[in-house]
Amino acid sequence: MDGMWGHGGAYQTWTRFLRDWGAHGGAATAEAAARLPVLRPEEFHPETWARFSGELTDALDRRLRGWAAALTAALDAAGDEFDAGRALAQARTGLDAVRALTAHPALPQDLREQLRELVDGHIAGFQRQLEASLDGALRAGADPRLIEARRRTLRENPLTAPGPGGAPAPDRAPGDGWSYDPAAPARRRIITD
Repeated sequence: MDGMWGHGGAYQTWTRFLRDWGAHGGAATAEAAARLPVLRPEEFHPETWARFSGELTDALDRRLRGWAAALTAALDAAGDEFDAGRALAQARTGLDAVRALTAHPALPQDLREQLRELVDGHIAGFQRQLEASLDGALRAGADPRLIEARRRTLRENPLTAPGPGGAPAPDRAPGDGWSYDPAAPARRRIITD
């Protein structure tokens, strides 16, 4: 029960790391994460373990909220669909640290699985919110061509795809971040009603 008394042991080390990681991101380095002690729920009082789980989900929530705000700002500032696609690709890269924490080997396997599902659900939900916001903009009178271009960009660069640090998507080669060559000359498209 070293998680309850004294210096705090593994509990204290983890909560200190999580508070820094959740608030500052980069300040909690991969090196610090590599030194985190193994956690075994049976070594903690159930209330202590519940508090730790709360600390962990709070840190993830803070990082994901910051990530979502930064992505929304980048998409709003995007001058064209190339910029929007780049913002989406960078956002996937930003999720690597979040996914790394959810897969940390010092966490129990069942907790890692729950965290992965939680984070994946959050990412998929945010993707849906972005697409729903386009529907709202269309109803508000935005140019349908611009809305459909953005919708295409969102779907061609899904947030649910792994970032460059993650495993490649099953239908793409490693490093293939574009579904088309952005430097190629524009193709003529014939659209019929």
